[in-house]
Amino acid sequence: MIATYVEPATRSKAHADLVYYHSGSERCAPGHAYGPAVRPYYLIHYVRSGQGIFRRSGVEFRLRAGLGFLICPGDVTYYQADRDDPWSYSWVGFDGYKAASSLRQANLAVDSPIFELAEPDGILPIFELLEDAKKLSAGRDLRLIGAVYMFLSYLVEYAAGERSATQAGLQELYVSAAAEYIDKNFIRRMTIEELAAYIGLNRSYLCAIFKAEMRQSPQQYLIRCRMERACELLADATLAIGDVARSVGYDDPLVFSKMFAKLIGLPPRDYRSSQASARSKAAAAAK
Repeated sequence: MIATYVEPATRSKAHADLVYYHSGSERCAPGHAYGPAVRPYYLIHYVRSGQGIFRRSGVEFRLRAGLGFLICPGDVTYYQADRDDPWSYSWVGFDGYKAASSLRQANLAVDSPIFELAEPDGILPIFELLEDAKKLSAGRDLRLIGAVYMFLSYLVEYAAGERSATQAGLQELYVSAAAEYIDKNFIRRMTIEELAAYIGLNRSYLCAIFKAEMRQSPQQYLIRCRMERACELLADATLAIGDVARSVGYDDPLVFSKMFAKLIGLPPRDYRSSQASARSKAAAAAK
């Protein structure tokens, strides 16, 4: 997979590690507010000065300089600058296949949207880099995506430095690395032994901590990734079932078909027909 920058009319996160949407900075007027509203992508604000509130699911957070907040796709949120000491902030909007896992490594998620950077010197230059990148005539897209990678990398690095080096914390890192490896390699033939060797753990230990964290074994996670991708590929009627099988790591189409039917509930050919029928009915209803 490759990182991607796309214009608003063609944005798609299906096959891109990261997708840049927009970024900027603002010194807000007293009481300036946005929402309640829903975003279709991830959006992070970092408060540079002043104060304000951020609200989601009935919970209100009062934020000051040095704090930031995450807005997740589909989450209804509201935020407002303080009337006496309005905040100024910088933001970046992004999405993509690896966005959620990167944010998890930074200890950020829909139910834990607040972070603090006691020493913000590392992140402010990244916002400046984003602004500089938008002015480029050549290499603009790559520079913007590179800056998003740097931004997320900084949050992950900072969170790792703040995280207590407990066994639970280490296990979380191991599982995150294992899931990321599977996400990147499920399209080819791979084994759990190979995965354990890559992480540097005993196979049995890796399987135990993976199942405890993810509520499924590495093998189940691998198969789920393959079947989800297979469902996407089956929408392309020009691809033979064997082509789809090989594209998700199965050399034997029969083995693939049996596994697909077991997990999805229909053989691949029947699933393709049912989806095509559903699309036709939806199109007819829309007329």
